Amino acid sequence: MTPKERMAIAPQAMPEQDPLIRARNMNEVALGYTAEMAKTEASRCLQCPTKPCMKGCPVAINIPGFLAKASEGDFEGALKIIRETSLLPAVCGRVCPQEKQCQKFCTMGKALGDIDKAVAIGRIERFCADLAREKANNNALSAAIHTPKAAPTGKRIAIIGSGPASITCAADCARAGHDVTMFEAFHKAGGVLVYGIPEFRLPKAIVQSEIDALKELGVKIELNYVVGRTRKLKDFIEKDGFDAVFIGSGAGLPKFMNIEGENLVGVFSANEYLTRANLMKAYDEKGHDTPYWHGKKVAVLGGGNVAMDASRMALRLGADKVYLIYRRSEAEMPARKEEVHHAKEEGVEFLTLQNAKRVLGNDDGVVIGLECHKFELGEPDASGRRSPIAIEGSEFILDIDTVVVAVGNASNPLIPSTTEGLEIDKRGNIVVNSETNMTSIPGVFAGGDIVLGAATVILAMGEGRRAAKGINDYLFKRP
Repeated sequence: MTPKERMAIAPQAMPEQDPLIRARNMNEVALGYTAEMAKTEASRCLQCPTKPCMKGCPVAINIPGFLAKASEGDFEGALKIIRETSLLPAVCGRVCPQEKQCQKFCTMGKALGDIDKAVAIGRIERFCADLAREKANNNALSAAIHTPKAAPTGKRIAIIGSGPASITCAADCARAGHDVTMFEAFHKAGGVLVYGIPEFRLPKAIVQSEIDALKELGVKIELNYVVGRTRKLKDFIEKDGFDAVFIGSGAGLPKFMNIEGENLVGVFSANEYLTRANLMKAYDEKGHDTPYWHGKKVAVLGGGNVAMDASRMALRLGADKVYLIYRRSEAEMPARKEEVHHAKEEGVEFLTLQNAKRVLGNDDGVVIGLECHKFELGEPDASGRRSPIAIEGSEFILDIDTVVVAVGNASNPLIPSTTEGLEIDKRGNIVVNSETNMTSIPGVFAGGDIVLGAATVILAMGEGRRAAKGINDYLFKRP
């Protein structure tokens, strides 16, 4: 097929649930490609010799290689290529911002003058992973996960946290022949994949299958284990006989706006709001006893993916009205374009160039309203986005009973505050060597959001992979 013929192939739209129906259920919004759609979409790849799409992939997946296999209908072969560098294709195919990574550099998108017409790399990746899981009776264990492990080294590795960085580091260390134990603070493994991302974007059965794959590799998982409280970090090496430790505890400390009324009943961090629904399944009142606030008029503060998740979750928890309040314009929103589109389709009302000034409460300390003011955009700030400037005298009252603050997360200070000699930066993130991911403490490595701040799944995976290599080099070179 010539490049001209490939360019004539229409992009394959993703089938989705009807917006008004899906806004009231927890089923996945995107229904996925059919085999024919995946094959057709993969055929759009121009197979550029320079492989520009790979520049945007943090784990350097051989994208043209797996697309070539998919275009032939060899989806198993495509997945095998993906699995060479990525452990979580079903996850990344759903939640990674491909439009800001691999698809951003796609020659097809540039040639057609529209990034939305780039080859849908993530959707094809998802299809290949889903097909393999379906063939294995809904189990993601593929032949790739059973690749021969190195002979046992006698070395023991402790992995703190069970999110994307930890999963990747644990798998690579286990394959290298090390004895790996993962320690998770919650009662369920998966990190942000289970507590942060809603079921309608990432079904939890998919995450569980990846955790099961780790267990097949021999990784042991200890739940309800809070490092810094249950056990100090240095104790793993000094008392418990571990040869190296990886910290992948994420960025789970919610930020607030520090405005009047944030301590009223009915104000939540997005972290708590989503954890109750995602990890503890508050939406399923018949099957679970998790309490949650039955807000009917909800205001979500923020413009990122977490704000989109929280606003869309509010609808599914029974809200009649959901406002998303963001102090810049929609063009400056950091959220994925797809998530913004889905939120609007489902009925979330966007109040841009506006922000909360104070939360209003009644005599019982319960939220009854939100005072907001309007903004206009000034000159760009350090992030390159135009700075919001409050318009004097523009205040107004919004009638709401719930506020969800989704303006970002910081690193949890527990491990740094209980570990002498662990260097952190001014934001509270752990400082590591950029090549090995070793911290200021010999034998202790770190990666993911605890190092980067809140980032993407695949960036965290890249950190975990680099740390695993650093661990191997450290162990084999150490006297």
